[in-house]
Amino acid sequence: MNKDKVTLPSFNEAEYKEILHQAISQIRAARILIARQVNSSTQSVYWNLGKLLSERQLEEGYGSGVVKQLSIDLKNEFRDMGLSPRNLWDMKRFYERYHRADIKLRQAVAVLPWGHNLLLINKVKDDSQIEFYASETLSKGWSRDLLLNAIKMDSYSQAQKQIKTHNFDQTLPEAHADYANEVFKSTYNLGFLGVTEPIKELELENRLIAKIRAFILELGRGFSFIGNQYRLEYNSKEYFVDMLFFHRGLRSLVAIELKIGSFKAEYVGKMNLYLSLLDRLEKSENENPSIGIILCADKDHLDVEIALQDINKPIGVAEYQLLLPQAELQTLVLRELNA
Repeated sequence: MNKDKVTLPSFNEAEYKEILHQAISQIRAARILIARQVNSSTQSVYWNLGKLLSERQLEEGYGSGVVKQLSIDLKNEFRDMGLSPRNLWDMKRFYERYHRADIKLRQAVAVLPWGHNLLLINKVKDDSQIEFYASETLSKGWSRDLLLNAIKMDSYSQAQKQIKTHNFDQTLPEAHADYANEVFKSTYNLGFLGVTEPIKELELENRLIAKIRAFILELGRGFSFIGNQYRLEYNSKEYFVDMLFFHRGLRSLVAIELKIGSFKAEYVGKMNLYLSLLDRLEKSENENPSIGIILCADKDHLDVEIALQDINKPIGVAEYQLLLPQAELQTLVLRELNA
């Protein structure tokens, strides 16, 4: 029996669905409006702080002491804002990147979450491309990870090649629920709105896992596929490895974790745990220690180096390219295994 289902004596089902539809539309519209207002206000503050640092001609190096002290004093005054020295320098870069840009571009980036803007500044140089990715993020509800993958796939160039055979963009309203969810997740935790992760993240991950599994099996060099979302149970807790293989030549289990965003240090700790569990629960006596590979959409070698510094399990971190030919992607994984 569904406890959430109540009797509606004075309404038929069609009338109720219309009420429900209108209520959902109102909430979604409010989400989008509030999210854009919050982001616009946040970017305005960041813009003005960046302008201040730029006009004072502070540069990393001789200006580092000033910005470091400024960060300390500002954080004492505004504890809930991201005012680290790194973030203050990023605000300066944000202002200097766009203060001479076309007004349309400035309006587009003004309502993006801060993390999206940092990604665009770091990854995209051309104004028209930034405007394209900002517009797509707003209309399609891209999270930061989805935006990163769109950039890596060079979606801008692909869109220029396509011949449009419809006028949907001009004539149909956009459903912005996913975008609003991501915006709130990136700024404030408004629990009453019931924010959830966009399903598109899971869809992308599943498709990438399928492709990676296929080309590893085609290597023909001793890989045997054991399973994906491979379940490990220890101390009454469950853990799931994205993909698990066995390599006959290495005589090792090979765990592969796929991350559709940028590398984070905690991924190493998680992989280290998986390898410990595999060695304890799955490895035979005549097999070598299990090997882990973390595939990310983007990585910084310094972040990887410090994350692996005191780890004694064999772990490699590789950056996947969505447009790589299969042979190059195979080489990438083999290189991490050999390392």
